[in-house]
Amino acid sequence: MTLQAGAALSETANATPPPSARRPFRLGVGKWGLGVYAVLAFAFLLVPIVYTIVFSFNDSGKSNIVWRGFTLDNWLRLCDEQEVCEAFGNSILVALIATLLATTLGTAMAIALVRYRFRFRTATTLLLFLPMATPEVVLGAGLAAQFLAAGVAKGLVTVILAHTMFCISFVVVTVRARVASLDPALEEAGRDLYASPAQVFWRITFPLLLPGIIAAALLSFALSFDDFIITNFNAGAAVTFPKYVYTAASRGIPAEANVVASAVFLIAIIGVVISQVAAGIRRKQLARNG
Repeated sequence: MTLQAGAALSETANATPPPSARRPFRLGVGKWGLGVYAVLAFAFLLVPIVYTIVFSFNDSGKSNIVWRGFTLDNWLRLCDEQEVCEAFGNSILVALIATLLATTLGTAMAIALVRYRFRFRTATTLLLFLPMATPEVVLGAGLAAQFLAAGVAKGLVTVILAHTMFCISFVVVTVRARVASLDPALEEAGRDLYASPAQVFWRITFPLLLPGIIAAALLSFALSFDDFIITNFNAGAAVTFPKYVYTAASRGIPAEANVVASAVFLIAIIGVVISQVAAGIRRKQLARNG
């Protein structure tokens, strides 16, 4: 009996964990806390966008602050507000030219920094990163002083030059990462097959770099189209869309400006959805072929 009682007591002691091994008391925040945080974060990000889209349908008068009723006239007669379309056209023109220049120059510089060894290579890399680290107020004021000292009249040309300058850094960083990931053996194989340097670049290197170049171009376009501070210092009498919105904000942004902003947002969303669907289709095709 003594041995049986001792065994029973031993099993009971082993079955009951000591107090230090028990799980601590928790409020269970982890079960719903992340979801609540995600909802609040999305609400914080999306409320201004929803407000912009909703008030693009507002039957506004001189101001677009108070809701006065639903109308489609703002979308159907967008360019009746001539200043809005002119400012939007200027922003598109500046962004396209600055993106083309910055992407071309930045891609060439990224290839040079990765593939070649030359004097002052480290210093060049550091100088390329400076525009990204410099506050836009300082950068815009410095460029404005340079244009003034050189006697260059401010306008769309100076805005394009300024945007090209600060977009180059973002292009170099984006494309440089893509260049560093390429396998040099692919280009060597092309040279072994008697391809000229131009053929190797356009048929092997460029297609492999194209996703990074497109990403850099889209980033440059977004930065240029959205910029206000550098533009305000160097635009002179020229008006871009961000500058127009800033000026009009004192009396309530016109509904036409909300229409343009909503259209740009919807086009961007549609572009992302199309690219994701196309990428999914390509992956399925590769999986079936493989």
